[in-house]
Amino acid sequence: MYEFDVSTLLVAFGLTVFAGLGTGVGSVMGFFSKKFNPRFLAAALGFSAGVMIYVAMIEIFVKARESLEGALGAKPGYALTTVAFFAGIAIIAIIDKIIPDYENPHEIQDHGSQAKPYVDNNDQKLMRMGFFSALAIAIHNFPEGLAVGVAIGSAALGGGDMSAALAVAIGIGLQNLPEGAAVSIPLRREGLSRTKSFLYGQASGIVEPIAGVLGALLVTRMTPVLPYALAFAAGAMIYVVVEELIPEAQAASDDHKGTHYATLGTMVGFAVMMILDVALG
Repeated sequence: MYEFDVSTLLVAFGLTVFAGLGTGVGSVMGFFSKKFNPRFLAAALGFSAGVMIYVAMIEIFVKARESLEGALGAKPGYALTTVAFFAGIAIIAIIDKIIPDYENPHEIQDHGSQAKPYVDNNDQKLMRMGFFSALAIAIHNFPEGLAVGVAIGSAALGGGDMSAALAVAIGIGLQNLPEGAAVSIPLRREGLSRTKSFLYGQASGIVEPIAGVLGALLVTRMTPVLPYALAFAAGAMIYVVVEELIPEAQAASDDHKGTHYATLGTMVGFAVMMILDVALG
């Protein structure tokens, strides 16, 4: 039986802090700009989509399916993996619909480079916008942190490779960059201060270390839950990609080249994860 090891939780916490800091680095863009470069945004969101597709379907879903098929047999194992996968999609979809569209940070509309005047009676609106923006990204970051924690816990149990967990953490950290910017830059454009815009952007990454520790605990203390948690996280991540990242990447730039940038970004994100898998594996 696996003996509880605090170092496993520390590694999970450390790697997910690293991944979560990606939102902070992205949020720094709010210090320097109040406007997105449309083509850069298209490529960045496409990159995020590519990373998340790879992590969800190549790293996470496959591991969940293999685990359940080994324990229950091919057909029951695959069926339960599929059910857990779509449960992840359904839960995140419900939560996502609760958040108003105009406060969803992935649904960014460019209103020009001029910031609105920052006046006291606008404080409450801006704070609400910042809170819901950070909350939306945090909800999306939870399954990503869970995935890193589960990968670390699996490695500690001997059922996985720590290098794979590192690759996932690096990939998620990279795809968090545009998400941090997606919170801070619109807030700056609306007139919120640089510091507050940055803090709201970074706040969205706080959930990842929490989810990482939870993921490691699920594996090391509640092993039977592991494959279901993996499949659930994969479904949640795919929902974010299909419902938000890809459509927003395609719509980020008004010209036709923006679509090409989005597609290229997706392919680059996928390729980066493949390279990380090979290099670290």
